[in-house]
Amino acid sequence: MEKVRELLKNPLYVGIGAGLLGLIVGWFVIGWALWPVTYYDAAPVNLRSDLKVDYLRMAIDSYAKTGDVATAQRRYQDVGPDAATYLQEINNAPGKTFPDDIKKFANALALAPGAVTTIPGATAAGTTAPQATKPAATSALPTQAVTPAPTEGSSSLLLLVLCVVLLVIGGALAYVFLLRNRKGGDPLARMFSGAKQAPAQTRQPEYAAQGAEAPIAQFMTTYKLGVDLYDDSFSIDSPTGEFLGECGVGISKHIGVGDPKKVTAFEVWLFDKNDIQTVTKVLMSENAFNDPAAMQELQAKGEPVLIVPGAEVFLQTATLQLTARVVDMNYGQGALPQNSFFDRLTLELAIWPKLA
Repeated sequence: MEKVRELLKNPLYVGIGAGLLGLIVGWFVIGWALWPVTYYDAAPVNLRSDLKVDYLRMAIDSYAKTGDVATAQRRYQDVGPDAATYLQEINNAPGKTFPDDIKKFANALALAPGAVTTIPGATAAGTTAPQATKPAATSALPTQAVTPAPTEGSSSLLLLVLCVVLLVIGGALAYVFLLRNRKGGDPLARMFSGAKQAPAQTRQPEYAAQGAEAPIAQFMTTYKLGVDLYDDSFSIDSPTGEFLGECGVGISKHIGVGDPKKVTAFEVWLFDKNDIQTVTKVLMSENAFNDPAAMQELQAKGEPVLIVPGAEVFLQTATLQLTARVVDMNYGQGALPQNSFFDRLTLELAIWPKLA
């Protein structure tokens, strides 16, 4: 879970995840389950080859009963450029279609461009070939093919709905993982852990009494043993309400096994909207700070710092500087080495504009 939250701090991974989620929702959920594409009113030219043959058989049967030359020619042309091939196929294998009906149909087509001339026994236009006696003809040719074709309206509506859904999902991900709730704290962490966000506290009068410039933002955050998803973050805004960046504290490393997890190091970080990277320092317990293996592992995350009561840790970006002060801390007791994990830790985060 910690690794996932760390990756989600990077907008690149958030974008990739949002794209994959949008693909899954749009393709499978919306495209297949909720609003699948519906086809109807297709032209005969869009039919499969075997259905085009059936369509021509019905056209031949209809002409044999009605003698409507114009309709026969139109239906023949509706089949497309390969109509002559399909008509020759019917002539070679008449099946239930009477050969005389095929010849009469071919004669009717002699008036149209590209008329069929390969049908044996076909006569010039306007003549009638002898016709064999046959039983009552089948039903007339339907006026429309039933094989569906996509419509522009349904496709446009589906595309619009898909775009709206993707925008909503992208906005939600950006709100949860990037803005991190401007009132502070990681909403997912609070939801799963039940931890409550510590209210921001101010020491501005104390800074003023010391002759120092008051910070533009101050926050107080507390970790307690058992809050395994502890990860607080805060939005940094200017006095006029302009968003400047974010800062926060989260778990960096556990020690030992079992629950609750024993935290031996924390990460304090500062994000500046005017900087290209987030600055991080690792606040380590006494045991972790003196452990070469733990030191080497945590150096990859940020500068290691041993924390003691009252200690101050400084972070600086292009336009911001942050002081993290240890207000209260207490090590846990148990079978693990002494001073190796925290029972409680309270930090005060104060942010100033960086001096030129």
